[in-house]
Amino acid sequence: MRQFFLPAGEGESEVPEKRSRFLGRVRPVSTEQEAQAWIAEVRAKHRDASHNVWAWRIRESGSERCSDDGEPQGTSGAPVLDVFRKAGVTNVCCVVTRYFGGTLLGAGGLVRAYTAAAKQALASAGIQSVGVWEKVRFRCPYGRLAVLKNLVASSGGIVADAVYGEDVAVTALFPEERTEAFLASASEATAGTVLPETAGEELRPE
Repeated sequence: MRQFFLPAGEGESEVPEKRSRFLGRVRPVSTEQEAQAWIAEVRAKHRDASHNVWAWRIRESGSERCSDDGEPQGTSGAPVLDVFRKAGVTNVCCVVTRYFGGTLLGAGGLVRAYTAAAKQALASAGIQSVGVWEKVRFRCPYGRLAVLKNLVASSGGIVADAVYGEDVAVTALFPEERTEAFLASASEATAGTVLPETAGEELRPE
């Protein structure tokens, strides 16, 4: 099973450096739109700050972006993004807000301060390991439900949802490597009357 690391929740940090204050914030995100909306929210809250440096990594779109927000190029956004690359953390957005204290820090000082703020915010959020599970959906008559539920369990999956109507609409989750075996077994066990289909992925804590 493929494994990924995500923030376990939201986290914050504060790093003082020569009277400047660096406020780090980390949040789990799953889309670029979600990251952009949160960055805009933080910027609005700290519109009086000198800089609101940000970075994100999104697994689903393969997107990695960062911004120095007016700091010298390469001294802030890239170091923040590098914190998450080195930790192997994805589906994450970080904003580090700087309130300038009147003393120039130089390129090295900026890199250290922004890196420390991002690292401490990530430590505050925590890191969780997740595996990729595949969603499988199928509809079945009530008389077949018990058999199919047992087949889901014996195939290493779990029933995530069941909607009862004229028949039963089931959503099951499987480790990636077990999906194909279940699809074949379900078709065989029901003589082809139930035909499950894959319906995307879901990340689940390990």
